Amino acid sequence: MPKKVDHQARRALIAEALLRIAADRGLEEVSLRHVAAEAGVSSGMVQHYFRTKDEMMAFAMEVVRDNAQARIAAAEQALGESASPRARLRALLVALLPLDQQQQLDGRVALAFLAYAAVRPAVAAALGRDNNLMHQWIAEQVRVIRAAGPPPPTGTDPLHAATALLATVEGLGTYIVSGQYPSKAALAVLDAQLNVLLGPAPVDSAS
Repeated sequence: MPKKVDHQARRALIAEALLRIAADRGLEEVSLRHVAAEAGVSSGMVQHYFRTKDEMMAFAMEVVRDNAQARIAAAEQALGESASPRARLRALLVALLPLDQQQQLDGRVALAFLAYAAVRPAVAAALGRDNNLMHQWIAEQVRVIRAAGPPPPTGTDPLHAATALLATVEGLGTYIVSGQYPSKAALAVLDAQLNVLLGPAPVDSAS
């Protein structure tokens, strides 16, 4: 009986090898041959699943996105159903920060991929769709939080506030993965930005 092949597992194996190369050596070192060697498979196997480097890169970024979504889901589950919208928003933003080794690997790849996408409109468009969904969700949480509490120090439009929060997280992430800023300090900056945009956190808030 022929051996059953888990094609998704093989694609994931290849993508993880790509992530390690991108994180350790940069995207310029990513090639079908280098990825095959890192994954311990043949170049032919890599080409069977990914015809081009762009296809391989797109799948690798799906892995990074799935890792982030898994962290967000775990953070939400840890909070419980009774958590406030503000606590949920903070948990999502914290989950996006590269606070552990795996997240830092993902963060280095994400930064490299942004530069890669900058000169590839089709790749950039896919990133933009994912970012827009996140942006809209954060903006809605800002509206809900503001409606339930005292006015914040600034009356920034919720969409602008969402942009500011995402930019804060992305900027802090860059500082963390480049070794310029410790995680504890980054969390303090995030909380300060939340206070500016949403008002002081309630005493009993999880944030």
